[in-house]
Amino acid sequence: MKTDIHPKNYKIKVKCDCGAEYDIETTKEDFTKVEICKNCHPFFTGQGKTLDTAGRVDKFKKKWDAAKKK
Repeated sequence: MKTDIHPKNYKIKVKCDCGAEYDIETTKEDFTKVEICKNCHPFFTGQGKTLDTAGRVDKFKKKWDAAKKK
């Protein structure tokens, strides 16, 4: 392996807006705050919302079928 080509790694403590703290390794020395993490993200907490895409598609088709008939 080549020497002196890899960036320097720092071990830092990151704090989320929800209050959770994590120890991570990064190449940036001043990265200390995040807005969302695995504790507060809707995908991981089960609070995510699903959209009714089938209803939207049917509404779109109905609209364009009516426009084609004119």
